[in-house]
Amino acid sequence: MNILIAPDSFKDALPAAAACEAIRRGVLAALPSANVQCCPMADGGEGTAEVLAWHLPGTMVKPQVSDPLMRPVTAQYFSFGKKAFVEMAEASGLQRLTASERNPLITSSFGTGELLGHALRSGAMECYLAVGGSATNDAGMGMATALGWRFLDKNENALSPIGENLGRVAAIVPPNPQSKIRNLKLLTDVTNPLFGPNGAAFVYAPQKGADAAAVKLLDDGLRHFAGVVERSLGHDFSQVPGAGAAGGLGFGAMAFLGAEVLNGAETLMQLIDFESFVKKADLIITGEGRLDGQTSQGKLIGAICRKAKQHGVPVVAICGEVSASEAALKALGLTSAVQIKQVGEGVEASISRTAEALEYLSHNVLNTMLLRQA
Repeated sequence: MNILIAPDSFKDALPAAAACEAIRRGVLAALPSANVQCCPMADGGEGTAEVLAWHLPGTMVKPQVSDPLMRPVTAQYFSFGKKAFVEMAEASGLQRLTASERNPLITSSFGTGELLGHALRSGAMECYLAVGGSATNDAGMGMATALGWRFLDKNENALSPIGENLGRVAAIVPPNPQSKIRNLKLLTDVTNPLFGPNGAAFVYAPQKGADAAAVKLLDDGLRHFAGVVERSLGHDFSQVPGAGAAGGLGFGAMAFLGAEVLNGAETLMQLIDFESFVKKADLIITGEGRLDGQTSQGKLIGAICRKAKQHGVPVVAICGEVSASEAALKALGLTSAVQIKQVGEGVEASISRTAEALEYLSHNVLNTMLLRQA
């Protein structure tokens, strides 16, 4: 039996490669004769660069850049030929901050721009920017500032590129010469617009430390900023799906760097030729931290199910938590889905035993399937 193990990372618990190994142990304990192929995956968020480094013969580059509060940190991106794969979370992610430091009014995506700039100076002709897990809500103003753009107030003073200053921007000055990025791909599974009830501030800023007043200030700032960008550059990207990704960095990447927005999971599948793995499989075991009603909307498990359906391969998901309905799971194309979190168990407790739970549940799932086939 050919079994393909293709999970995403389990946030705050295990990277994708470690999740693969835990599931592999459980599979082989249940069926020692199985031909197991590990294929760690990502959806364009955190862990994307590490997954690509697992599959492709490139190198990790580790420059010093700025964290969300402009402190020096060492971050990394993956270089493969003339391509560079940059994760926003490496420089500008929530994991860079303590809980008490999280405040999207004062954080900046400047370090992400520094990573992109380093990749360009190192010879990259094509950049992929994976967004997810951001600590910022600056509409990419920080990223653009690091690449030579300037944002001025009504008195023509340069503004610090942070969220609370979005509403103060009166003029935008492009770099001279303009940024050399000509082939930027933005990887995301987020389709939110820049502002409004479904925009970056209202949906995501509370997770980054914003209270109700800060959310309102940020949303007003995003709306104002979009208007200034339209008047200055002649284009309105605020309602393009993905504009609200990563605190509006999706918008900034489109407006200032000419980014093309791509689905992260689908793009990664193309880059590693995931279909060649699927064609050899009799069963796929996947997983991620949470399986919910949004999983079919650009998430990794949904993408895997669609690819597996083309080749008639059943898919089983083992997740930290499963909140999707049975009807949704069936529509997704999953043969079954099981969760790590037990009834009444706290999130931290379930996270702490993710590896052993993946091993145990994969063993049980496979045993159950084998008994049904007997």
